[in-house]
Amino acid sequence: MRLLLFLTLATAPLLAQNGKKLFDSYGCYQCHGHDGHGGAGARLTPNPIPFTQFSKYVRQPTGEMPPYTTKVVSDKELKDIYDYLQSQPQPPKSIPLLNQ
Repeated sequence: MRLLLFLTLATAPLLAQNGKKLFDSYGCYQCHGHDGHGGAGARLTPNPIPFTQFSKYVRQPTGEMPPYTTKVVSDKELKDIYDYLQSQPQPPKSIPLLNQ
């Protein structure tokens, strides 16, 4: 059990790095911003929706987003993208320098 926990904690940053590369290479940033905080597309971070809902929407979107079927994005790649989104920190509530 400890080994499994260690491997999960040790590999999480690598999956997030791979997810960032995939997020950028598939052009997700064009609508959702480089950090997933939104733009023309929905805000994906922080605290993304559960993976099952995320996966379903990516595969069969209801809005203007094109579908990303398993022929385009594998299940593993989609999970890596999700791990990247989960790794994003909360945006700052206030930026003191901008408030001056």
